[in-house]
Amino acid sequence: MPSAPAAPRRCPWCGDDPLYVAYHDHEWGFPVADDRRLFEKLCLEGFQSGLAWITILRKREAFREAFFGFDIERVAKMGARDVQRLMADAGIVRHRGKIESAINNAKRARELADEAGSLAAYFWQYEPPASTRPKKLTRDALSAMATSTESIALAKDLKRRGWTFVGPTTVYAFMQAMGLVNDHLHDCGTRAVVKAAREAFARPR
Repeated sequence: MPSAPAAPRRCPWCGDDPLYVAYHDHEWGFPVADDRRLFEKLCLEGFQSGLAWITILRKREAFREAFFGFDIERVAKMGARDVQRLMADAGIVRHRGKIESAINNAKRARELADEAGSLAAYFWQYEPPASTRPKKLTRDALSAMATSTESIALAKDLKRRGWTFVGPTTVYAFMQAMGLVNDHLHDCGTRAVVKAAREAFARPR
């Protein structure tokens, strides 16, 4: 009887949870140029602060419903009544500061998109040069990269513009997820797929 095919190698952080595996295989690290998705991810990274990403991932659909699909214009118009509504929504993380931060950041995102042409054009300016990336990304190397020069600079500029819950570690996790860097480990089967997607990706300007 033939043996079953070996499971593809993956970054260990996704474990064997089907939702996490699907996120790892089809989302994390693939380049994104859609402003709504970029805004959503940065908001969710803020909500993740102090929590595991899988917790947020399991609540992502509830977050999308609560925040109007992360439509920047609609979130920017949310007010105190919406905050109270969301504080009673058990489907999301009920943290007043983080909810108010998402609304504030939508207003700042609107301003930034007007200035830069799009959020994508702004964020992709912070893509690190290939020459600064590790030649071989091991688990130890990745664990030592909670921030980068670019994430520190991006966080500083966002804070200057009035954004909140956007520290360098949060911003680096956003950059990893949205494909500004390819942080799949060197022996992960998805690394080459992400590499090809990044090579074919037209950087927004």
